[in-house]
Amino acid sequence: MERITSIRGFRDILPGESEKWQFVEEKAREIFGAYGVREIRIPILEKTDLFRRGIGETTDVVEKEMYTFVDRGEESLTLRPEATASVIRAYIEHNFFETDPVTKLFTIGPMFRRERPQKGRYRQFHQINVEMLGYEDPRIDGELISMLMLFLSELGIGDLDLEINSLGCADCRSVFREEVVRFLDHREESLCPDCRRRLQTNPLRVFDCKVETCGEAVREAPVILDSICAGCRDHFEKVKELLDTLAVPFRVNPRMVRGLDYYKRTAFEVIGHSLGSQNAVAGGGRYDGLVQELGGPDIPGIGFAIGFERLVSMLPGDETRFSSKPSLYVATLGTAAETFAFRLLHDLRKTGLQAETDYSGKSLKAQMKRAGRSGAPYVLIVGENELAEGAVVLRNMGAGAQEKVAISELHAKLKEIFHVR
Repeated sequence: MERITSIRGFRDILPGESEKWQFVEEKAREIFGAYGVREIRIPILEKTDLFRRGIGETTDVVEKEMYTFVDRGEESLTLRPEATASVIRAYIEHNFFETDPVTKLFTIGPMFRRERPQKGRYRQFHQINVEMLGYEDPRIDGELISMLMLFLSELGIGDLDLEINSLGCADCRSVFREEVVRFLDHREESLCPDCRRRLQTNPLRVFDCKVETCGEAVREAPVILDSICAGCRDHFEKVKELLDTLAVPFRVNPRMVRGLDYYKRTAFEVIGHSLGSQNAVAGGGRYDGLVQELGGPDIPGIGFAIGFERLVSMLPGDETRFSSKPSLYVATLGTAAETFAFRLLHDLRKTGLQAETDYSGKSLKAQMKRAGRSGAPYVLIVGENELAEGAVVLRNMGAGAQEKVAISELHAKLKEIFHVR
């Protein structure tokens, strides 16, 4: 019978790698918790209109990449391509703003986009998302960005660059849009069909286009920093001052626009130089107006998303740093020993000790080989002769030494070695 394999662009995260993911998740919860950011878990499936309104009708994500279908109730549904719109939907639906004017949330989970699979880029990919709602003050921008950089530092990831820009407010964007249209008016032939169409609907998307000729066309185009109003300029200057205050290094990239339409004012990306062309590790920005666009009150917000797969690929250290191996392997010889070991394993695991054994009835020699392959530093050998004496044998695999331990003293001995309960 033919084997069924995974879908192209979707992959399994296997033991050996999943421990790295757990390490990242635990570190995220630790760092974010120190900043008062609480976890929210959101559905994978949402109404399509949420992303059309939240992300923007003319973005590549909405136009080309979403997994959308009509269900049996004739409702258009979409596997979430990003998390911010879903978090904002939940924020509005559950009236967070009525109980606390400031809300800080994070979520971890899979997203779905039908992109061309390549190294570090999948159709099901995972993100860590943080959203901070309620503050327009640039200090929250500084807090969010510095928290992101602290998190990456605590993971041990280096060789990163933080790039920031201001995308201005709606008024700034209107002025800049006219300048871009004028600039591209005589270069339209160089644009791809999508960008020619977007020139009339959303010309800023040209800056985010991956087609080489479009990149060439906007190489000398105006930059939005030249068009931002006094209020936006003041906000951006304060963000830069705050990052300097916290000794967070950055550089201004005036051509950064980000791929989603909801961004306003502060925008940022973290670039990993070891990743090749797909080098964005994290990115985000301010999205004042998005809550109102999705049916809530006019509440400002800022957030970021981290690409989980790319993050894991950059973790320092070899596989042994994250490997999960038993602390103790129990080898048995004889039926009475198997019965004793079965009960003993249950009791040991209740103390928090990671312990393993063999249930296949193999010889003691074969069990010892498997114990060696498991990486367990100690092996407990339970034989019928030793049981008759009220004892077991504890072998230190690293030292190659072993000792006989009375069963009555076994728990105290293991507690001394492994510091279990």
